[in-house]
Amino acid sequence: MNKKILPSKIRDIVLLSLEELKAINPVSINVKKISNFTDYMLIASGTSNRHIKSVGESVLEDLSGKDIKPLGIEGVGSDEWVLIDIGVVVLHIMSEKARSFYDLESLWDPDLMK
Repeated sequence: MNKKILPSKIRDIVLLSLEELKAINPVSINVKKISNFTDYMLIASGTSNRHIKSVGESVLEDLSGKDIKPLGIEGVGSDEWVLIDIGVVVLHIMSEKARSFYDLESLWDPDLMK
């Protein structure tokens, strides 16, 4: 089903979900030109492990409501990082500490790459 919905539409569904649960500083990075496995990398933080888990569950519920199934989910139950692979969109929900340490924005944003 994911292929019938535009990647930008899936991205928007996920961003709305992140906004509704007050995820911290959600960022969308268009990686189409530098990635052969996804179109958008989304990164957001949670305030606690409970918040990270709740945000991930909410995103999955919202996607399910649109009949969009993730290809994979990693880190459920982790205090630091949950990854939801939706194919054309990869979502990272991270603690502020993990987000700062791994600095995915600098790794994936073509404008920040050097």
